[in-house]
Amino acid sequence: MDLQLADKRVLVTGASRGIGLAIVRAFLAEGASVTATARRSTPELEATGATFVPADLATADGPKRMLDAALAVDPRLDVLVNNAGGGVMPAEAFGNPLDGEDAHWSGAFALNLDAAVRTTRAALPSLIEARGAVVNISSDSSRRPGSEPLPYSAAKAALNAFTRGLAERMAGSGVRVNAVSPSATRTDLIAGKDAYIAQVAAGLGVEHDVLVASLPKQTGMLTGTLIDPAEVARAVLLLASPTMPSAIGGNWLVDAGATKIV
Repeated sequence: MDLQLADKRVLVTGASRGIGLAIVRAFLAEGASVTATARRSTPELEATGATFVPADLATADGPKRMLDAALAVDPRLDVLVNNAGGGVMPAEAFGNPLDGEDAHWSGAFALNLDAAVRTTRAALPSLIEARGAVVNISSDSSRRPGSEPLPYSAAKAALNAFTRGLAERMAGSGVRVNAVSPSATRTDLIAGKDAYIAQVAAGLGVEHDVLVASLPKQTGMLTGTLIDPAEVARAVLLLASPTMPSAIGGNWLVDAGATKIV
């Protein structure tokens, strides 16, 4: 299937590893021109050949400065993928009924909501000219009561609302806005020895590998295995493709059946 993405100009945030890196590779395989951004590059990202622009998108001016740098040579932009997100909860936040203090909440929202809003705002003039597409990477935890950490799931729920609201406002300009919500995916956030799940394992007094292996069942996934980031990337390609003009305001689940709604 030709997704008509060849020669499209694509910007992917949070692109140094995991889902973001898989998205970069997928667009490049379709013949797109990709600019990738993250706080730091990685050997894996460098190996893709994508143009890299370093940025801290959790800061107030980071998104606009990044967009200015990315568009300085070529102002075209056909697709924006807001993948930057996640974050690490400090040990002192665990056991707190609200999962942390104000700083933990503001940090989670800065990375998982504000970064997407500010990046999209800066990119909209170019996207409108191209009649392009925005794809936001959310999480199935935004739909599951009791998901942890609460600041992260609440920020992703806000990202869902932003996605739908912006889709309504931008459809008339030809810009399509959608989201993808994965469940537990084999990324550093899950499998990394110093990441969030490793902290949870330490707090519970269980081996990290044991907890990771149990995650699919605990979250209600029907496959028994963590999701491959490449699966998420394929959903992003479809939503970004001009061959899907009626995909507007959607939130596609890639969660192995973990979200139990009709």
